[in-house]
Amino acid sequence: MSIFKSILNTIPRPWLIKTSYLVRPIIALCLKGNNFTDPIDGKSFRKFLPYGYVNQRKNALSPSTLSLERHRLMWLFLRDETNFFSSKDVLKVLHIAPEQCFLDLFKKQKNIEYITSDLESPIADVKADICDLPFKDNEFDVVFCNHVLEHISDDTKAMQELYRVLKKDGFGIFQIPQDLSRATTFEDNSIIDKKERAKIFGQYDHVRIYGRDYFNKLRNVGFKVDEIDYSKKISPKKIERFCLMKGEILPVCYK
Repeated sequence: MSIFKSILNTIPRPWLIKTSYLVRPIIALCLKGNNFTDPIDGKSFRKFLPYGYVNQRKNALSPSTLSLERHRLMWLFLRDETNFFSSKDVLKVLHIAPEQCFLDLFKKQKNIEYITSDLESPIADVKADICDLPFKDNEFDVVFCNHVLEHISDDTKAMQELYRVLKKDGFGIFQIPQDLSRATTFEDNSIIDKKERAKIFGQYDHVRIYGRDYFNKLRNVGFKVDEIDYSKKISPKKIERFCLMKGEILPVCYK
């Protein structure tokens, strides 16, 4: 398994994304069962796939949508706590570094004008730097930017751009890998060995590990931030059924 992980980490992400479209249906068919359910597409499996660069988590990756725990949690929040899927008005949505598990489903939503953006992703509509977005001020009702900021050297500038393009009264969800046992965010650019960076930061291409101060970083930019432990509103039975992670915080941001 460690050899497989090492090989996987050397494959360019755009190639992985393209390849996954081919192998996903085969894996989903092989793992079909009734033990666990992906709430995004409603399909059930005897087990989910393991996932993790350093420490692999069991039953983390859905065989059908390729969603992780954080994706399924966000989906349930959007479905049950917002008007994202039910708004009578068309919502203009910006999705930075769009995740495959959401892409096709969001595109099909008739109440959403859906725009995706990323510097490298082959599935993004607009190739752009998050620190210099080519969009107008106050343009989007909803902005998603998940597990991106930990890759960005100037995350403050990126946050300012997210704030700039979000409409007043709009909302954004900006998930990051976070160590809630840390009070403050940790960075150390002197660590250049990829294995050491993966060990410390979770992935070799992460530039920091966020602590609890992440929410105040967003507030300092101007956002009103709700730190939502949405797993508390989900029954233990569904937590297990949907393969969610207890205690994961959704940073829901408003302008």
